[in-house]
Amino acid sequence: MYQELRDTWDELTQPGQMFELTTISIRGADDVKAFANIPGSLRDVWEMTAGHGQADYLVYEDERWTYEEAHQQVQSIAAWLTANGVQQHDRVAIAMRNYPEWMLAYWAVISMGAVAVGMNAWWVPEEMDYGLADSAPKALICDKERLQRFSEIAANHPDIKVVAVRCEDELPAGVVSWSELISADPVKQTVEIDPDDDACVFYTSGTTGRPKGAQLTHRGCVTNLFAVVFANMAQSMAAAKVSPPVETDEAPVQQAAIIATPLFHVTANNCLAQALTLAGGKLLHMYKWDAGEALRIIEAEKITTFTGVPVMSREMMNHPDYQHRDTSSLKSLGGGGAPVQPDLVDKIDKNGGNAAPSQGYGMTEVCGIISAVGGAYFVDKPKSAGLVMPTFDIKCVDEDGKEVPLGERGEVCVKGAQVIKGYLNRPEATAEAIVDGWLATGDIGYLDDDGFLYLVDRAKDMVLRGGENVYCSEVETVLFSHDDVAECAVFSVPDDRLGEEVGAAIYLTAGKSLTAEELREFCKVHLSAYKIPRYIWMMDEQLPRNASGKFLKKELQKELLVVDAS
Repeated sequence: MYQELRDTWDELTQPGQMFELTTISIRGADDVKAFANIPGSLRDVWEMTAGHGQADYLVYEDERWTYEEAHQQVQSIAAWLTANGVQQHDRVAIAMRNYPEWMLAYWAVISMGAVAVGMNAWWVPEEMDYGLADSAPKALICDKERLQRFSEIAANHPDIKVVAVRCEDELPAGVVSWSELISADPVKQTVEIDPDDDACVFYTSGTTGRPKGAQLTHRGCVTNLFAVVFANMAQSMAAAKVSPPVETDEAPVQQAAIIATPLFHVTANNCLAQALTLAGGKLLHMYKWDAGEALRIIEAEKITTFTGVPVMSREMMNHPDYQHRDTSSLKSLGGGGAPVQPDLVDKIDKNGGNAAPSQGYGMTEVCGIISAVGGAYFVDKPKSAGLVMPTFDIKCVDEDGKEVPLGERGEVCVKGAQVIKGYLNRPEATAEAIVDGWLATGDIGYLDDDGFLYLVDRAKDMVLRGGENVYCSEVETVLFSHDDVAECAVFSVPDDRLGEEVGAAIYLTAGKSLTAEELREFCKVHLSAYKIPRYIWMMDEQLPRNASGKFLKKELQKELLVVDAS
């Protein structure tokens, strides 16, 4: 079946085909792989979807928007922003739950050639303050909870126009209601957008204590969108060659997906929402994750695709309602943002009904996916991250930056049109991460003889908690800022539900007394909840270190027991 996949792969990328490949020069890098026949901007993609007309697009509880209604509101929002001083290349921050307004605001900002800044909805006021200062948006569109947090730092950002979404309370002076935006006269946007203009800025947890704003271009986002389409098409066509599907008289159903992970991440926004939008699909929004509610929605709305962090798929299949809900509409069940464990692949294959297991591996710095795998290929190679998308060159390198032979482990580096422009206001970080177009992913992996990628370790000092990156240095920076902390080391702790949790070993300044709970309370002011260590070990002795003075985190991970943590 791998020969059929490779043949299909090659057929789809030949000259004259939908996914014809070419090479371009971009930001000083030559011979960068790209699709030859894709739209030039996300605005072009959005306009292509107007033909879906009266089909359902956004659904939240008992509220629905058709594609026609969404296009009208997007034009109204863009017109209001333009009338209120937002111009092409200006930034507009979006800070809210996964409400339908998130997508409407996103498409409006994109359509006018402005830049959408995805604000992490977990951020506490201090983190939000940093993000706003770093991205300098002209406007902030936020829900009630984020508006409350902004009110604590509003004095630091007096020039930002603030729009409140789903806020029934009396609005503070100067804050505009969302209803005013969607009531504006709609105006179709016609500015010329360059493929290498910024489309959005998504923040990644920082390796040096502060998040970095990744600059995702229109070219990168559109390339990723079509890579997602390509991956699904190539694997389904190849599978059909191996085992031809049985023909039926059933009418095609509308694709539908639950937006279960945050829209300020590429997994939900770039890989799922944009792909379903292009296909005329239906996006179901939830107030917060609940496995039982997700199963109800799958049955009621005939969901065809579910992509969340793997723990979500696991929780649905373990839920007592799973056997009593009709999930037969599901064709794909899997995850992104964290590895789908082999046992879950097997469980979906055997107990997922019509759903096939699927997984995408990627990162913010490539606007979405690097590789993907699904169906029989995933079942056969359950530890694999899949085939690398055709718009990437890939290599694994040793500590000296030299490429290692096929099958040997090294840091995964990729080069292609999806690689971000860089990090906002961080030229040094950009230069360190991207060299001659090659992005160092920070993941250790290897390629097998079939070209499938396997990830085995992490070069970056990071915890991957339920799909959220937590960089240990950021947490350590906060812990060290406490006067009573003399030494600390933050590291990952295996967790059955979330994959990994945040752990910290603490050695106090002589004569000081501090509890783990007091330390967590201190962290709450500076860190989002998911970054605060779940496991804290208060050490009686100084932390072990090597000859150069670095703490031996791997030794701590091996020796410290969860049962001994506070």
